[in-house]
This record gives sequence, C-alpha cells and structure tokens, in this order.
Amino acid sequence: MAMRITQIETIRVKEQRHIIWVHVHTDSGIVGLGETFYAPSVVQAAIHDHFGPLLIGRDPFEIERHWEAMFRLSDHAGYGGAEMRAISALDMALWDIKGQAAGLPVYELLGGAVRRRIRVYATGMPHTGAADAAKRLLDEGITAMKGGPTIPLAPASDGQYLHPKDLNHALAPIREIRDAVGMDMQIANDGHGKWALPVAIQIAQAMEPYDLMWQEDLMPLLNPEALRRLQEATKTPVCISERLLTRWQHRQFIENGSARIVMPDLIWTGGISETHKVTILASVHQVPIAPHDASGPVNIFACAQICMSAPNAMIQEHVPSFYKGWYNDFVDPNLDIRDGYLHAPQRPGIGTRLKPGVRERPDAIVAVSDEPGESHIDHWGRTPLRTEAMQAEVDRLRLERGPHSPPRAP
Repeated sequence: MAMRITQIETIRVKEQRHIIWVHVHTDSGIVGLGETFYAPSVVQAAIHDHFGPLLIGRDPFEIERHWEAMFRLSDHAGYGGAEMRAISALDMALWDIKGQAAGLPVYELLGGAVRRRIRVYATGMPHTGAADAAKRLLDEGITAMKGGPTIPLAPASDGQYLHPKDLNHALAPIREIRDAVGMDMQIANDGHGKWALPVAIQIAQAMEPYDLMWQEDLMPLLNPEALRRLQEATKTPVCISERLLTRWQHRQFIENGSARIVMPDLIWTGGISETHKVTILASVHQVPIAPHDASGPVNIFACAQICMSAPNAMIQEHVPSFYKGWYNDFVDPNLDIRDGYLHAPQRPGIGTRLKPGVRERPDAIVAVSDEPGESHIDHWGRTPLRTEAMQAEVDRLRLERGPHSPPRAP
C-alpha cells in the first residue's frame, strides 16, 4: 500500500520571526522538513487553508503532481508571494520524505552527484574594517564575499540619483579589500533592487576597475530589456536574484541575455522541484547558477542538494554568523562547511532535522492540519481535481474521522 500524508504541521518561533518550518507527516512515520522565509503568518494561512487539504491523504511520492496541483490552485489568482513560499516549503518536505524512504540524499534522486562539495562565499562586508573581514575569511579558506555598500544611499533620492561623492564613499570597502589582499578575494555587489537604470550603469561602471564577481539586483527585476541594457553597459556579469519566482519569470531574463549568473532562492521560487528546472533552463544557455541563501538552515541544505547534482552550479551563498550562531540551536546536524567549501549532505533526504526542543519552546507557534479537502478552485467556481481513487481515499478518511470531516466534493 502506498504511503499517505496524514498531517501537516507548521512551526514558528518569535526569536526567528521571519522563518516558518513545515513538517509533513506520513502514516509510515517518516516526517519531511521544509522551510521558508518572510511574512510567516501569511504563509501559515496559505499552507493550512489553501494547500494542506490538497495533500492530506495522498501519496507523498507524487511530488510533481502535487506541485502542479498547488501551482494551479494559486495561479488562477496570480501566483507569487505567500503562495509560492508555501509551495516551496511543502515541496522541500516532500523531497525530504522521498529521500528518507529511499535511504538516499535528495541529490541522488535528482540524477546523482556531479561533485561532493561546492565553493561558498560569505555575505557580509562591513563598511569599516572590510580588509580585516576579508583576511579572516581567507584564513578559513573562503575566497569570495558579498556586500551592498550602495544600498543605504538609495532612499535619499528613491534610487533616482547618486552623487559622485557618495558613490566614491561607497567604494571605500571594496578599495580597502583590494589594497589589503589584492585579487585573492572575489567581491560581489548587491544593490537590493534600489536603483534606476542610469544610476545602475553609473555604479556598475564605477566598480569595474575592481573586477567584481558580479553585480546583483542593481535595479528591480521588472523589465528584462532594461536589465539587458545594464549588462551591455558593463563588463561585469549581471546576476539575477531571489526576487524571481518559477521558471517562467527566470526564462525572460535568461533568454534575452541579461542574466549571466542565476541566483534562485529555493524557499521562494518553488522549492527543489522548480529550482531543478530553473537550473536546467540556465544550463541550456550556458549560464551558471549560484543559489541564494540568507535565511534559515534548512534552505541551505536544500541548496546543497541542487549544487551537488547540477553541473552548472558555480558557488553557494552563506551567512557565516548564522551558520556559526543560531543554526546550531535549531538543526541537527548543522552544515558541513570546511576549507571554503560546503560539503555534500550525507544523511537521507534533505540531510537535517529540527531539534526536538524547537517545537516545545515557550515562544513556539505550532499549527496543524489533518483533514483532506477540495483540490482545485478554477476561474468558474469550485470544481474537484480528483481521480476516483483520490475521491475514495478522501471518503475513507472522512469515515474514519467522523462527521466533522469535509463532505464529498460536488
């Protein structure tokens, strides 16, 4: 008999108020773990009110089928936001279940490992003391870092103007690193989508003498043609980032040549399933990927699964203060980062678990869904997207749980 999903549980803690974890429970006792970031109360509602009923009572191995069903349910009103973050976390947990059941890390289910480690870069570049920070990273074997020295300057003009004197001030930490360690440290710049096209070109060209690894999000990712103009104006590779969701948004920037590096965030763009597709799409255009991570520990375990199985994986982001700090309080095992590399997870599934005490913390907010329900709402009203076998399973669960279960779909 096929394994069935019996319960979906979300866990939030006030200490990490932007993170939400998802446990997908099965009748075999295997529990899958997922995670996402930002507006967790909205994501919690999407999981329990929107997508949970789609999954309860169903086979967790049918990952692609579940992804399509969840996406269709959200797409009729315009996919994005909390819905995609919820799908991402649930998809991650389903892959975790499948890997545990198979006794294999997820990367083995994605075609197998093409490498056993991936180079990491560190996010965090102080304006004062940047050279010392670079030296400390080099001592650990980390040879790339990222900062955003122009980000604080944007609000003064809403990103429409940048005085040359202010830009020169923003270049100070980059100059400091180059003067101290030369080209031993690669540097990436993140603009957080703050600037208009003329200013983005101004920044990119001013930073060219320092041979940056990439320019990331100098502008909002709303216009592929505008980003192509930025790429044509600078020799530095332009990197598209975590702001893009699904293969469909990524496609426009990859196909028009504006993206020379692709930085998907697994916990926003659609989970392991969708990031795997984005990775393949990028590879068709000879474009590398560099997965985004500046949130929780489960995400980077999921990133590792992609990086180990994707031939075009370039480098993996991490935040050293998170990895060395609060991650240790929440997951077991923690990441294996040594000598400047993230090493392949060895445990089956996604490779880590929430520590048992997380759920029992006094600041924990736990919500549970355990009832099946409708599986699709289309443009014209409420219609079931069920096979007869799926409907029979819903009826069986309803009878087992009594009269308070949802009725049969019309």
